[in-house]
Amino acid sequence: MMQILNVQAGKADDDSARPTPSQWQTVTLPDEWNRRHPDYDGGSIWYRIDWQCDRSGPMGGQIALLVQSVVMAGEIFVNEHLLFSDEHLTEPLSRSWNMPRRWVLPDVWLHSGLNTLFVRVVGTGGGQPVGLGPVFLGDPQQIQQRYDDLRWHYRTLFEINLIVSGVIGVLFFCIWIIRRDQSFYGWYALSSLFWVAFIANILVTSPWPFPNSLMVARANTMALLLSVACFCLFTWRFGGQVVPRIERALWIVTITLLAMLVLAPDAWTGKIQRTGFLVASVTFQINCLHFLIHAWRSRQTEHALLAVCLLVVPIAGLHDALVITNLIQSKPIFPYANVAITLSLSAIIGLRHARNLRRIEHFNEELADGVERARSELAKTLDREYALALANTRLNDRLQVAHDLHDGLGGSLVHMMASVEQGAGPLQRPQVLSMLKFIRDDLRHTIDSNSSAGVTVPATPQEWIAPLRHRFTTLFDELDIASEWQFPPTWREMPNALQYLAMTRLVEEALTNVIKHSRARHVRLRLDQPEAAALLLRIEDDGVGFDVAAVRQADISIGMRSMSVRIARVGGTLDVTSRPGETVLAAQLKLEESSPV
Repeated sequence: MMQILNVQAGKADDDSARPTPSQWQTVTLPDEWNRRHPDYDGGSIWYRIDWQCDRSGPMGGQIALLVQSVVMAGEIFVNEHLLFSDEHLTEPLSRSWNMPRRWVLPDVWLHSGLNTLFVRVVGTGGGQPVGLGPVFLGDPQQIQQRYDDLRWHYRTLFEINLIVSGVIGVLFFCIWIIRRDQSFYGWYALSSLFWVAFIANILVTSPWPFPNSLMVARANTMALLLSVACFCLFTWRFGGQVVPRIERALWIVTITLLAMLVLAPDAWTGKIQRTGFLVASVTFQINCLHFLIHAWRSRQTEHALLAVCLLVVPIAGLHDALVITNLIQSKPIFPYANVAITLSLSAIIGLRHARNLRRIEHFNEELADGVERARSELAKTLDREYALALANTRLNDRLQVAHDLHDGLGGSLVHMMASVEQGAGPLQRPQVLSMLKFIRDDLRHTIDSNSSAGVTVPATPQEWIAPLRHRFTTLFDELDIASEWQFPPTWREMPNALQYLAMTRLVEEALTNVIKHSRARHVRLRLDQPEAAALLLRIEDDGVGFDVAAVRQADISIGMRSMSVRIARVGGTLDVTSRPGETVLAAQLKLEESSPV
């Protein structure tokens, strides 16, 4: 039979010595020394547990010891025998505050009757907790069962929390990298990863990589503050809430507390840490309640599911607070709730992601239908455009033929009409036949030259102008009109076929107009090529002249319009000036320079 007689705690003046009899005071486990002694600034606290052991009972002398926690590090003596010692009893201290340990006590260390268990606990001060958790002595099998239960609740559950939160955090961070427009993925990932850092404080037994326990406490509080802030941002983004002022206030408070944790002296660490925990808890609870109201207003299924998950948090938190303060006898349920909430939140976000994917698929189907309709409409439009272009081409061809007939065949007819009118007698058969052949040749020339594909540009300006000069000189001689032809012997740069045809028709139309309207006595044609890429054709006569502006405004001259259109079509300009005694047509063309060989 075994019975604990009393539990005492004390602090000696010399940190290396045990308390004197007058320094011991009776306590109840679990005990937090710094709550009863707020002026505690670090050092060793000793606990003495006296217990009665009747070794003649059925236990056969085997007794097991279970210590739930040593805050922060310590060593254990059984009847002055060292049973256990943490690796580091000076900074950086080992962390046994959430590490249940059990031993089967050696039989030779035990006495029949009074036995004493000494536990030395080392803390850091600065407002950090220091003390001893519950201690159990008894049958090894019963102690093992209790140890397994404590290990599950205080270690394994938190390890599961850490793994689940870490995996989900990394997963949603990867999703956020791909879907930057869905920012709630990123905020949830950050909240989960900061929560992992916070939970890790419960599991680690060494302050590494931090230099001391106070730095661990600061970092742990910072991780909690950031996790809560990011979770608030997640709920707002997930719910589509726009609260810029509240967001600004949240970050101001969070950054202020973070700065205080970084800059405050060690003596203030505990107070600021408690303030940070209080602010984080209150902020989280208010955010949960606020989202409940938002879900009620939005009436969306996903918001309602998230609100139900968040409703579990304050209920679990209240239950665990009552357990910690010993108002009710139970086990903490928040580790269970946190795993369930994390998985539920992940499922809700997964539902949102699946819905978005379905929406994208539906959009792609609508887009494909729209593209097909647009393709069909475009095909119809192209068919209409093709029909219009074909009709326009036919019209242009007709206009081109009309211009060619006017400029070419019209000139020949004028020539013949003038010959008949001014002839002295009736026309002989050979003369009529010659005129008909002349008309035939002009008509054939018009048909052949309607497209530039079969046209060859003469090798020199002289070869180009020779047929025209022969044709019109004969007519000019009969009408007593003097003509002067000034053309260079070679091209500096040859015009293309279209430009050659345009200049030819321009000369024919201009000279035909001289014959029909000008009553001129002298005509001069001059072709200059002042530079390789430019041609200047100038036609002058000394006729009666005409009002150029009036003719263009009235649009009564097919010849004028034809010449202007032809020259403009091949990239040239036509300038016409006229007054009594002088009419000048000046056409200028820009040629394409050939690449040097």
